[in-house]
Amino acid sequence: MPHVDTSLVEINFDGIVGPTHNYAGLSLGNLASGRNAGQPSFPRAAALQGVAKMRANLALGLVQGIFLPHPRPDEAWLASLGTDAATAGALWPAACSASAMWAANAATVSPAPDTADGRCHLSVANLVTMPHRSHEWPATLVQLRLAFADEAAFAVHGPVPPPFGDEGAANHMRLAEGHGAPGVEVFVYGEAGGPFPARQHEQASRAVARRHGLADAIFVRQSEQAIAAGAFHNDVVAVANERVLFAHEQAFADKNRFYAELRERLPAVEIVEVPAAAVTLGDAIASYLFNAQLVTLPAGGMALVLPDEARAHDGVWRWLEALVAGNGPIRRLVPVNVRQSMANGGGPACLRLRVVCDPATVDPRFLVDGNRLDRISEVIVDRWPERVSPEEIATLGAWPRAVTARRALLDALGLAELA
Repeated sequence: MPHVDTSLVEINFDGIVGPTHNYAGLSLGNLASGRNAGQPSFPRAAALQGVAKMRANLALGLVQGIFLPHPRPDEAWLASLGTDAATAGALWPAACSASAMWAANAATVSPAPDTADGRCHLSVANLVTMPHRSHEWPATLVQLRLAFADEAAFAVHGPVPPPFGDEGAANHMRLAEGHGAPGVEVFVYGEAGGPFPARQHEQASRAVARRHGLADAIFVRQSEQAIAAGAFHNDVVAVANERVLFAHEQAFADKNRFYAELRERLPAVEIVEVPAAAVTLGDAIASYLFNAQLVTLPAGGMALVLPDEARAHDGVWRWLEALVAGNGPIRRLVPVNVRQSMANGGGPACLRLRVVCDPATVDPRFLVDGNRLDRISEVIVDRWPERVSPEEIATLGAWPRAVTARRALLDALGLAELA
């Protein structure tokens, strides 16, 4: 049995949905994003749904953190392109996007037991494949360096340079006998050739692994079928937690080689595979069955925090109920309502970045309890727009209400330096 550092726990850092949350259909390959383009959005409801999900995690006994919305519209980005709010045209929706809410794309995280120097390493994702996300990393990096400023415990890296696209933890999994034990880190990349772009480059994944000083990493190609079906990130078709891999049968290009290598590296691994005959790729993606938080409960066993859409799909839910009724490691289903996020193609797992560390080493302003979530909710109810139509996005100018709403939240949380 490998040494387990019991001071290390998993913290789920959720992105708070920003006040400019809208449906502009900016994400090629994200079927939900395209399907809902041009629909009115409800930023207040979206943010409160995210807070409710965090409360559900706290109720499970988990440690919960937050990341804050980015400054939007990003007028500095527009200025770098020689334009502004009045003349941006087609660039305006990309400048207003609240996509930083999906914290799974914030960074790739390697906990201390896996790295050469014994520190937790975080590499901010460059997100260069999609214009609306490509300008996120500077504001994300500021938050990462503030939240994880303890250099004895953390090393925070800048982005992998273009043209190597890196989408962060959404294409990264870690398997270990415990959160505080040495683990095997799995980097899932895509290859071009299908109808949609493969957002994670192999060389970006390898660069992150080298930077983090990993002794045990596996590089796996995502299947073309999964990308073509709308699995724009690996976390739409697979999720891992401790020694459990939960994946769709068609998630990986060469699953047999991957599974064999994983079993060699981690003999205790349990692979829970959902057969395509039971749940098709289309049903898995429509229900976001795998875009779930697979978490270890303090009392033992694992729970799957998954979207209500999975419960609404009869075939998917029947399969899940049979799964938890058995003797496998996943013993509990926790559906949550994140429909505003789901309408843009982001489920429960998209909204969070998992970081294994000692909570005492994290800036406490980025950790939350029930009272702190109450404060966040009060600001959201008071300041976030209730409804935003596509017409308003084009005519709101610099979104003054969104700017003041974000500043009010930063002030409430003692994070004014992020303004």
